[in-house]
Amino acid sequence: MSKKNRTGVIYSTNPDFEYNDSGADEPDTLPPAQQDLRIWLDRKGGGKVITIIKGFIGTVADMEALGKQLKALCGSGGTVKDQEVQIQGDHRDKVINWLVGKGYKAKKAGG
Repeated sequence: MSKKNRTGVIYSTNPDFEYNDSGADEPDTLPPAQQDLRIWLDRKGGGKVITIIKGFIGTVADMEALGKQLKALCGSGGTVKDQEVQIQGDHRDKVINWLVGKGYKAKKAGG
């Protein structure tokens, strides 16, 4: 069952009512030279560390493809959610070098 955030519509008695989801349009994927990515390091419970790539502008499919390539590069698991790519472990230097080699603008962020 799909959980869509349909703010403002609770129930309609109109039999001809159709919900217009105006926020469903995905932005077009920018070329790598126009992407401005930030690479973060985050600590999770149990002392686990993850590398987070934020700032990707594009479709969900393109972001998932980028995440798959980065996970394969690092040889670890991860996920793509909340408009960011998360990779298990501290792979910031490897990810930045790969992204810069592919033409992306990427740099470390955070503390």
